[in-house]
Amino acid sequence: MNISLKGKKALVGGSSDGIGKAIALQLANSGASVTLVSRNEDKLKKIVAALPTSAGQKHQYLVVDYTNFNDYKDKVQHFFKINTIDILVNNTQGPSAGNSLEKNIDDYQSAFDLLFKTTVLTTDLALKNMIKNKWGRVINVASVSVKEPLSYLALSNTIRAAVVTWGKSLAADVGPHQITVNNILTGYFDTNRITNLNEAKAKQLHISVDEVRNQMEAKVSLQRIGKPEEYGYLVTFLASDNAAYITGTAIPIDGGLLKSM
Repeated sequence: MNISLKGKKALVGGSSDGIGKAIALQLANSGASVTLVSRNEDKLKKIVAALPTSAGQKHQYLVVDYTNFNDYKDKVQHFFKINTIDILVNNTQGPSAGNSLEKNIDDYQSAFDLLFKTTVLTTDLALKNMIKNKWGRVINVASVSVKEPLSYLALSNTIRAAVVTWGKSLAADVGPHQITVNNILTGYFDTNRITNLNEAKAKQLHISVDEVRNQMEAKVSLQRIGKPEEYGYLVTFLASDNAAYITGTAIPIDGGLLKSM
């Protein structure tokens, strides 16, 4: 199957590292012009310079801090005054780890601003052009924890579940405009986020980081952690015309980690 996104414009959140970076690279490899979004301008510059342009793509970046919603709102609104996109990948860094007894109401509000409000705002702005063109793709990066909550990620469990149910509702509303909305339930991937979480978990359990990783791999049917580029393949498929009849889904990419249906 040949996937071509030539002529399409994509915006990828959290794309200076990890899964977001891998998504941006694969979309560009398939011909899309990509706007990378992150708070690390040095990384963004290097990635933009390295993205392929053989299909006439024009890549750019937007420097934002997802943890500062008011600043994020101002910058994203300004971006959409002069830009349009066809493909939106809603992805941000995750909120801090910790169980439900360790988090207070302010923590939940911060996580809501980070994960939910930024996603809804960006999508609302992007939809105007998608509706006009009768074509669009909205892809929300969520987590397997919305189906099987992880005890040490109470904030992520809660707010990402809200994103997924919102995405399901949105899919029905924009379907008549030939816009698809899909959620990806992320398992374990070899990123800095996983490394940081493993270090915190190792400290909490008084074991080595290697032991934490070994335990993690043992839970996965394929007995390994996912590669970020594998994530990029799924997103690129969902962004293409090949996936035009797939919408309103919550698709796990977890190597068989989830035990529920």
